[in-house]
Amino acid sequence: MAGLAEVAMLRAIFIALALAALPLAGAAAPCRQALALGLDVSGSVDEAEYRMQLDGLAAALTHPEVARALVEGAGVPVHLLVYEWSGPRDQRIVAEWTAITDAAALARFADTLRATRRVPAAPSTALGTALATGASLLAGQSACWTRTLDISGDGLSNAGPRPQDIDLPALDGVTVNALVIGTGEGQRQASAGYLLGYFETNVIRGPGAFAEQAEGFADYERAMVRKLLRELEGLVIGRAEPAQ
Repeated sequence: MAGLAEVAMLRAIFIALALAALPLAGAAAPCRQALALGLDVSGSVDEAEYRMQLDGLAAALTHPEVARALVEGAGVPVHLLVYEWSGPRDQRIVAEWTAITDAAALARFADTLRATRRVPAAPSTALGTALATGASLLAGQSACWTRTLDISGDGLSNAGPRPQDIDLPALDGVTVNALVIGTGEGQRQASAGYLLGYFETNVIRGPGAFAEQAEGFADYERAMVRKLLRELEGLVIGRAEPAQ
């Protein structure tokens, strides 16, 4: 279980990031889906892999099928946000909440990801804090019909509260999905299966939650396209009422 110091730190992070999410939330404009994507930038991710992740996400968002799913029905748009995470004190928003109202808005969002440069952060892997961070960022998106948190990661939690111990009211009704990044070509099947099972058991939760797997960072874009299409499926058709 998380200690008192960890609980206090999570509370401070939650408050700070929830306040950061207020400007768009204050408009109370309806949206089909709020989608926050948390990217692993811990010590196991080198500089080349960092760029594969950011550029791969930008390419996945602008993939023709994904872009179509995001932009169609943009009268009630999807809201996107991207943040990075590593150690318990290292979470950074790299692309603020943006309503994807048209192709130009999506292109600008993708360009922000491509222009992002890495900043120093702790090398540890605080999956529990990453979950709490995502929860705080989604807390201000109550006008959205659905809220989804995506956690990308290539390893087990080794700092801060364990992900299975995170139980926050802000996660109520939120679907937490995962993109599990393997070690690439030549990885042992047992090891890859264990990491996927770890995320399925301890990280994903909520309605329809699932974990997608990338064989390595070079496979990140392809796996992200597959995951985004699955998450956005059914949201492009005009829906008159939010999900109950």
